Amino acid sequence: MKNSFLGAALLLQLLACSPASTDKIPESKQDTASKAVATTIPLRENVLTAEEQKALTPDAVIQSLKDGNKRFMNNSITARDHSAMVRNAAAGQFPKAVILSCVDSRIPVEDVFDKGIGDMFVGRVAGNFVNTDLLGSMEFGCKVSGAKLILVLGHASCGAIKAAIDNVKLGNITAMLENVKPAVTKAQDYSGDKTSSNADFVEYVAKKNVLNTVETIRKKSPILKEMEDKGQIKIVGAYYNLKTGEVIFL
Repeated sequence: MKNSFLGAALLLQLLACSPASTDKIPESKQDTASKAVATTIPLRENVLTAEEQKALTPDAVIQSLKDGNKRFMNNSITARDHSAMVRNAAAGQFPKAVILSCVDSRIPVEDVFDKGIGDMFVGRVAGNFVNTDLLGSMEFGCKVSGAKLILVLGHASCGAIKAAIDNVKLGNITAMLENVKPAVTKAQDYSGDKTSSNADFVEYVAKKNVLNTVETIRKKSPILKEMEDKGQIKIVGAYYNLKTGEVIFL
């Protein structure tokens, strides 16, 4: 009985010493604090409109991608209401850019550039090369749908690049690598160890491959080449650092 009484007394003492959660904060200040929290991270729900897309220039889109990549690296990407954006984009699409990336799972393309629904067309293939299907997709993205930029995005430690260097033979991979091998040939001016175990050589070939893809787009798509010559679009290359998340434009 005595122990119970002491326990109850101790509990009352602890409760008396504990600060109340709201009693000491005026209601007006509570409301202000709540509103501040609610407005700190506004959710973006708008998607790009036709008018906004038309007003863009290729250089403005490049800068937008660079700025988005900085936010990605700083872990400060835009908060988005994806459900609202899905509904808002249902009536049509007016993306800024067409991105050609490798299939590598470590490159979340939209996140890398801090872009959301309706912002970019994204095509992916191991080794980020172009074929008829991807060229047609790019022509649709730019000539039909109004995108202002084509960006070929290579990356560090690319398995397709390593396989092309090693002359891998395996099923359909064999034929696929034929699209990457021209970059290996162009990289023979490298002065060091020309093997897939040399990370510097792999990077050198990967960047050659990006630039080769850019030139192939111009060569095999008169439509896109003409658009670039007129200043309507730009066709550029970039390289993604797997360790830092940085995109370096080539």
